Amino acid sequence: MSAATADLGLRAARRRQTPTRRLSSFLYRRAGLFTLLLLLPPLAWLGVVYLGSLFALLIQSFFGFDDFSGQVVYEFTLRSYVELLTNPANLDIILRTVAMAAAVTMGAALIGFPIAYMMARYATGRAKALFYLAVMLPLWSSYLVRVYAWKLILAKEGIVSWAFAETSLTWLLDGVLALPVIGGPSLSVSYLGMFLVFTYIWLPFMILPVQAALERVPKGLIEASADLGARPATTFRTVILPLAFPGVVAGSIFTFSLTLGDYIIPYIIGSSRFFIGQAVYVQQGTAGNIPLAAAFSVVPIVIMAVYLTIAKRLGAFDAL
Repeated sequence: MSAATADLGLRAARRRQTPTRRLSSFLYRRAGLFTLLLLLPPLAWLGVVYLGSLFALLIQSFFGFDDFSGQVVYEFTLRSYVELLTNPANLDIILRTVAMAAAVTMGAALIGFPIAYMMARYATGRAKALFYLAVMLPLWSSYLVRVYAWKLILAKEGIVSWAFAETSLTWLLDGVLALPVIGGPSLSVSYLGMFLVFTYIWLPFMILPVQAALERVPKGLIEASADLGARPATTFRTVILPLAFPGVVAGSIFTFSLTLGDYIIPYIIGSSRFFIGQAVYVQQGTAGNIPLAAAFSVVPIVIMAVYLTIAKRLGAFDAL
């Protein structure tokens, strides 16, 4: 067969191709364009819906608010930020929220690390599957159902108070509730109860990244440490913990940020003192002060931007 005949046959085959096949061939030869077309819808969604809403929120925080008419004044002003940073009540809300987020993060790390360690180093086969099931099972139920269940558990007539009474330890519970900051009328209306619920709700988000980081610790390093005469505690402190620390930081990103922006748990479990989420809800809904609500919303964004910068330097993203 001559070259001319072969060329004519190739052209005829191309003419017989369907538009879909032609498009596939065109995109196959242009991998970069194909990748761009695949990423365009999610990137457009991210840019328009997510980043667009954040930008609109930032713009709203620079508007003014007329206390007399209750209307937003669409003029550039820093009044909302001045009120946010100079009003002691607003500063108290920010500090209270950050302190609770930090406490929940540390509590989740202390409770979650041993569980993650057992999952990664000792559990195998069916036992590991049961561990995963136990960690993930609470996430399968409704968030509100779990919070209201804890409301009943921690109530003055709940099972916790009953257990203390049956073991003649009511005096201990009353002593804890009498403490000046964390106490209250009952566990369901106290910072201690709020801490317990926050820790329970976000604990899986700490366990899973830590477990993933521990899975990546080479067993050879642990065996080498033992061969060199290190005790188990020394091996844990000098080998395992430093290598697993990025996983702890990765888990703390979830626990810290989720606690920082939550307003349902402080509303159901907490006292009448506001957290950032509640302040945003009240300022935007009840008071109608959208600029101040937007300024409050910017606070967690700034805090998490700083937190994520530190976490990245500690290698937390490698453990996600």
